[in-house]
Amino acid sequence: MPAHPDSNLYPEASGPAKVLVNQHRAEQPLKLYAGWFCPFVQRVWLALEEKKIPYEYIEVNPYNKPESLLTLNPRGLVPTLSTPADPHPRPLYESTVILEYLEEAYPDHKPRFLPEDAYERARARIWIDYVTSRIIPSFHRFLQYQSAGSSGQNADAGLNEARQEFLNHLKAWTKEMHTDGPFFLGEDISLPDLVLAPWVVRLWVFDEFKSGGLGVPREGEGGSDEGIWSRWRTWLAAVESRRSIKETTSDLPHYLPIYKRYADNAAQSELAKATRAGRGVP
Repeated sequence: MPAHPDSNLYPEASGPAKVLVNQHRAEQPLKLYAGWFCPFVQRVWLALEEKKIPYEYIEVNPYNKPESLLTLNPRGLVPTLSTPADPHPRPLYESTVILEYLEEAYPDHKPRFLPEDAYERARARIWIDYVTSRIIPSFHRFLQYQSAGSSGQNADAGLNEARQEFLNHLKAWTKEMHTDGPFFLGEDISLPDLVLAPWVVRLWVFDEFKSGGLGVPREGEGGSDEGIWSRWRTWLAAVESRRSIKETTSDLPHYLPIYKRYADNAAQSELAKATRAGRGVP
């Protein structure tokens, strides 16, 4: 059977992430089946690190799915969590489901990622869903956009439309942030931050691969939206400075070929195929 076209990727975490992986090789009841390159994996990895929950990191290539992963998750996708239970461990998958599980199953591990107040907790979930249902699909429509034979102004118009759709979603999300922050819900990092963070630390892909780049206005150049973009920059700086973000990120050169395939609309991941078909996150 021919190899999956995306399977020839760098096989393991590198840089700061490799150091962290090496610290979590030992056997633990809680096991994270992960791909170093995957932003959905990074969501869960961030939560484990922020909460200091003991776990075993198991690197897999989801395009060459090992039997151990398929036994836990028939779809063979990462992240997949093997959770401790008698008589046998039980699997969980889907990153937002895993995040809520960690919040509920490890109540003594701080920080807490959701508010105590029922209304505020529900509101946080609205904006968690917004990331997955609106921001991530628009991120990929922008990244995977192709001119389809158009040239000149027509090609630019299509790309600019995809860019503006993405920026509009970022603005809508930012408007809902706590006024002072620096994080979405206030002083402390929370689930809304964790679900978006892996994509914002990959925003460099637009400057790398798309004509005109990301398009977020520079400081002082946001016009009537300057207040929104100022709040965005505060949030972005707070996220990028987190130790958990730095230590779950691999060396940039190993991401480049992966995201070039997305930018060329040649990637064959489930998300890339869903984007081409006009669907949301699969």
